[in-house]
Amino acid sequence: MTKVYIGVGSNIEPRKHIELAIGALHEIGQNIRLSTIYECPAVGFDGDAFYNLVVEMETSQSLEEFVHQLRDIELQWGRERDCEKLQSRTVDLDIILFGQQVSKQSPELPRSDIYKYGFVIEPLRELCAELRVPNDGRTIDQIWSELSYPEHLSEIKLWFNHPSN
Repeated sequence: MTKVYIGVGSNIEPRKHIELAIGALHEIGQNIRLSTIYECPAVGFDGDAFYNLVVEMETSQSLEEFVHQLRDIELQWGRERDCEKLQSRTVDLDIILFGQQVSKQSPELPRSDIYKYGFVIEPLRELCAELRVPNDGRTIDQIWSELSYPEHLSEIKLWFNHPSN
């Protein structure tokens, strides 16, 4: 089993789409844990605020299979196949860490968003502060303490029952 960390975001009906995404992730993985859900402004474009969180889970799938599963979930819940990077989303699922794998190609692992965005590092820190980032050596907590991010994060109370497995 591989431990995976996934960034989950939505700014189109975010309560609905976050809940649907979490339900879908339960179908493809196990031992799921959720960070706090944060609201923050859209970064890099004008749009409604996003709800973001990080999901920790385990999978027996290969990276290639897992990427395919995440894309299927995004498409199932309304993501356009040819959508651009900086635009509104029903569901955005980004692999942040996939075990100890390192890749410069798609998907980039570890995802460089760890070093750029509070909406990634803050919830990741909640789940695995002492985890050492592959190919970096620092812990999530060390990276967090060195990062200054411009976006303001507001906690959102969980509004649905999250089944643990």
